[in-house]
Amino acid sequence: MFFVFVLILMFNMHGGSVCQNGIRPNIVMVMSDAFDGRLTFDPGSRVVQLPYINYLRELGTTFLNAYTNSPICCPSRAAMWSGKFVHLTQSWNNYKCLDANATTWMDLLEQSGYHIQRMGKLDYTSGSHSVSNRVEAWTRDVQFLLRQEGRPVTQLVGNMSKVRIMTQDWKTTDKASQWIRHTAASLHQPFALYLGLNLPHPYRTDSLGPTAGGSTFRTSLYWLKKVSFDLISVPKWLPMSAMHPVDYYSTFTKNCSGNFTEEEVTSIRAFYYAMCAETDAMLGQIISALRETGLLNNTVVIFTADHGDLAMEHRQFYKMSMFEGSSHVPLLITGPGFMSGLQVSQPVSLVDLYPTIMDIAGISAPGDVSGHSLLSLPSKSSADPPKLHPDWVLSEYHGCNANASTYMLRTGQWKYIAYADGLSIPPQLFDLTRDKEELQNVVHKFPDVWTNLDKLLRSIVDYPKVSEAVHHYNKQQFLAWRQGLGSNYSQVIANLRWHVDWQKDAPANERAIDEWLNVISPCCKTI
Repeated sequence: MFFVFVLILMFNMHGGSVCQNGIRPNIVMVMSDAFDGRLTFDPGSRVVQLPYINYLRELGTTFLNAYTNSPICCPSRAAMWSGKFVHLTQSWNNYKCLDANATTWMDLLEQSGYHIQRMGKLDYTSGSHSVSNRVEAWTRDVQFLLRQEGRPVTQLVGNMSKVRIMTQDWKTTDKASQWIRHTAASLHQPFALYLGLNLPHPYRTDSLGPTAGGSTFRTSLYWLKKVSFDLISVPKWLPMSAMHPVDYYSTFTKNCSGNFTEEEVTSIRAFYYAMCAETDAMLGQIISALRETGLLNNTVVIFTADHGDLAMEHRQFYKMSMFEGSSHVPLLITGPGFMSGLQVSQPVSLVDLYPTIMDIAGISAPGDVSGHSLLSLPSKSSADPPKLHPDWVLSEYHGCNANASTYMLRTGQWKYIAYADGLSIPPQLFDLTRDKEELQNVVHKFPDVWTNLDKLLRSIVDYPKVSEAVHHYNKQQFLAWRQGLGSNYSQVIANLRWHVDWQKDAPANERAIDEWLNVISPCCKTI
């Protein structure tokens, strides 16, 4: 604790400027996958030991209301790398994101003289992920209900001495640590390092075959010992008959509509928290490398994630939802320009990282970014007038496991969620101060709030028009894919991840797709 105190004192003595003695700071971002941001501050932080996240929280600034701009891997990362909302880049699903030659903040850092290094999971360009994943996204409007994921399960591996479970991430982290020690430490220019981790994203369920998604929560006793089992909450669930129609669809397609015992739910949540603890240890290895090379004092360290994981809240796992477990991400930043021990309640989102990093590096951000620099929020620097950050954040979702385009506006105590054209599917409104579990939709109880928030949402994005554009895109892509398969189409579509349910009534499912393709909406005709 004495060492932490000394470092905090040193950080507080830096004064007003991000640059120290005219030297631009280094920038290190560690981006995890599917990390629930509520675990990075109280009371969530009590359920699992995360010493290095706690270290960042003491030394730097914690953003208590940080959100993804789209709760799925590729679109979320597209927003972070481009600084733009996903409807502006048309990052509709895990298959359709940024072009490979898109300019990112890392490119601008390199152009301005930074030595750059990217390692690990990037996942922000088009063309990736499984065929099942993209077909499920394209056909989400089809009038059938098919399970697309494996039932969530846990898997205990190794024993108390088994530490490295996600070996791929550990190899990448080792490589990044070595790069810091052997390359970054000898540079005569500032550097920017990005490390992308797969954890704590669930592992693929191998027993379901090569097309399976990630539904296995895997860890060892070593990491489970970091979890306080007595603090694990068992989330309340609405009856399926009382669910919002999109939540019902998500629960079913995620294979969570069956019976789960309280022990199963607790186990899934415990294993997820243990996976978060392993992620924290990888972050710690990077912090240690920076500290031991003397680089930490002039390095801005950012820890975040592309989205969270519901971990059986709302009878779901995975992401693809605007509920807090899925959409609330960690965001901790320490280093020059960021106050020690500060907790910021202002809603922020991943698109804010682009202009923030530009600000840190002393570079002018492009005028068309959607985000705002977080240096405009409370910090040590008060020399310049603050640039106002809006009091809302936008998140949107257009992919699989949700049968309508979804738009979330988070502002003040409210979370407003609109769907599709704003008329065909009822909206949701949650008061997060009174209903942290998001079980009470109060949209009809507060009609004025509903009206005002919908007006604000429409001023940010013409969401009915965007929803129609996505609908049109999905049909076009599916038709092109089907035609490309020729006579193999029926066999291929029957053997995607939904094959168990598909084969129960393949002719009916084929008819449902044909009926969907034959319905042309008025808006689609003009696009």
